[in-house]
Amino acid sequence: MEFIKLDPADKDAIKEMSDMATAIVREHYDPIIGREQNDYMLKMFQSEEAITEQLENGYNYCFVKEGGRNAGFMAYYKRENALYLSKFYLYKDMRGKGFSRTMMEYLKTKAKELGLNRIELNVNKNNDSKYVYEKLGFTVAWLEKNDIGNGFYMDDYVYALEF
Repeated sequence: MEFIKLDPADKDAIKEMSDMATAIVREHYDPIIGREQNDYMLKMFQSEEAITEQLENGYNYCFVKEGGRNAGFMAYYKRENALYLSKFYLYKDMRGKGFSRTMMEYLKTKAKELGLNRIELNVNKNNDSKYVYEKLGFTVAWLEKNDIGNGFYMDDYVYALEF
């Protein structure tokens, strides 16, 4: 497995990341939150403009490659006393192969490089991926409901992993 950091100056790679994110997130989240909210969130968080802005504000995006092909992506940044995992996605055909463990080990290494021993992330309460995080050692730290505008809310568990 290979992790390729997204270069903020590489507009083609940012477009590739946005396209990949749209494909993965649409397939996964349309059934959970509905297409209308997902379209809004994709534009707000995964458009080329949104990714560019996030990169300018300290986010790190990585392509996750397996066998030379894009398997998924991650995005993270330092937030207070934790590495905040903003994005952690694999294409459907790449799930269930143990890649999440390798991805998480990479993130633990990045956290340690920043002097951190905690990773936090938000998971929609209706997202079955929460069980993957639990298998990786995460526990629910608190509940959060955030107004993201346009009449939409993110109703989440906040998970934490200490190491």
